[in-house]
Amino acid sequence: MTTPLFLLRCVQLGLSMADLDMLSIGLINDMYAENRNDDCKYAEIATQEDYDLF
Repeated sequence: MTTPLFLLRCVQLGLSMADLDMLSIGLINDMYAENRNDDCKYAEIATQEDYDLF
């Protein structure tokens, strides 16, 4: 990943320069990936009972 791409992802997530002092590159990449999944519609969503059985 290039520096400009990393900074673009930070801007897309709404992170400030102060936020970057507290976050790692890996965490920011994870946040970006999860952000991209927000619009995904799942056929089945787990319930608390499913988690309890897990």
